[in-house]
Amino acid sequence: MTQLTEVLKELDRIAPLDLAEPWDNVGLLVGDPAATVKRALLTIDYTDVVAAEARGSHCDLVISYHPPIFEGHKRLTADRSTRLIFNAIRDGVAIYSPHTALDAADGGTNDALADTLSLTSRKPLRYRETKPTHYKLVTFVPPEAIERVSDALFDAGAGSIGTIGNYTRCSFRSRGIGTFQGNSESNPAVGEAGKFERVEEIRLEVILEKSNAQTAVEALRKSHPYEEVAFDLQVLAAPTVPAGIGRVGLLPSEITLEMVANLLKRSLGVDHLLVAGNKDSMIKTVAVCAGAGGELVRDVIASKADLYITGELRHHSVLELQRAGVNVLCTLHTNSERLVLQHLARRLKSALPAFEFIVSSDDRDPLSIL
Repeated sequence: MTQLTEVLKELDRIAPLDLAEPWDNVGLLVGDPAATVKRALLTIDYTDVVAAEARGSHCDLVISYHPPIFEGHKRLTADRSTRLIFNAIRDGVAIYSPHTALDAADGGTNDALADTLSLTSRKPLRYRETKPTHYKLVTFVPPEAIERVSDALFDAGAGSIGTIGNYTRCSFRSRGIGTFQGNSESNPAVGEAGKFERVEEIRLEVILEKSNAQTAVEALRKSHPYEEVAFDLQVLAAPTVPAGIGRVGLLPSEITLEMVANLLKRSLGVDHLLVAGNKDSMIKTVAVCAGAGGELVRDVIASKADLYITGELRHHSVLELQRAGVNVLCTLHTNSERLVLQHLARRLKSALPAFEFIVSSDDRDPLSIL
């Protein structure tokens, strides 16, 4: 038996949840992290047949690539819309979804699709955007008040650095000379009103999360001896994340569109593909996006790809790609994603050898071609 927390930790190492798209609903959706689990079923979709397969295989954890809960529910009952979630909770089955975090992660969904064609020199079609999350607060404090002010800022949550906060009460301090001149209505803590003053001060710098900014500024004002507190609140640029959605890379050698299609069908275990383009077109640069690829059409065109492989596209997106000279292969939505389950199961098994990971045999795309 393994604690669910251990499995969650490994899942987040493989596909960090902060790589997920802002609209997505990823992570542990159902379950108790402190519970013990013994067997996991991996699937693309958590459907009735997959739920029955999980019960029959005695799985107490389901890793469902697509989140079965996307939006908030006001009630969970045994009726049609929430039956699967209700039953999972009742039966003690935990459900975890990596979705777009696994898409963006190195070795994830899009790399698994790119691997079918041994694409080299690959990179994301669109890098994951990161927004600034931290400020640097800079203020100027008389030496006798430096510890009082810094302690107040630390207590307000400033001065913590490191990805998991391994270091706290961090600051930088440098001495200098500050100048000011108050008018007749001022009441300076140092010097006299109406007189130009030069005073020794310490420049104090601390890092803080944007969510703590208001609390930290209030703590600064309460602890600082000056009537008017001078400070700068600087937005820090977010570090570049070397991950993103989609992939573009090079085939080992230039081959025809028909040859690419045959390779892809064998790798994915499908009999048919939707094709837009001439089967004799020569292909070297290939872009891929597992699932629905419409969002990346402009990125594909900008990449100068000869071919775009994805699960599904809208009619007008296909026309836009054709006008730009890009061939298209569509696999149906989940056929482009399902290959990642075997990859993920192997990686999880390698990290947690005592735990059993089973890839669903009943999960399949709801659409087929007659």
